[in-house]
Amino acid sequence: MNEKIKKSATRKATKTVRKKVEGDDASKPKIAKKRVVLSVKAEPGSTVYLAGSFNDWSAEDKKLTDKKGDGVFTTRVTLPPGIYEYKFVINGIWTLDPDPDRDWTQNGLGTLNSVLRVG
Repeated sequence: MNEKIKKSATRKATKTVRKKVEGDDASKPKIAKKRVVLSVKAEPGSTVYLAGSFNDWSAEDKKLTDKKGDGVFTTRVTLPPGIYEYKFVINGIWTLDPDPDRDWTQNGLGTLNSVLRVG
């Protein structure tokens, strides 16, 4: 019977430790992510992806859609505050965001990347 009491006490102690650890994570302030909408004009029927520092520059991770069939491709990304670099990949061609309100920065390949500021 003594052994049953020890096992029970150990289980309770383990549960208490888990709760404290989980509680510690929950007590940390969460960084509010923001939803950002990005769009680009391309020929209807094109294949358009978004690649950037937020998805390890994957050229096939985030596909844009042309819901109206008018060549305006759109996607939404949810990101924590920060500065991100990105490009659109239109039919395999890496393209800057043509939005005149976007900043650009030079990258290590001798070309430019669009800059997205999430704040």
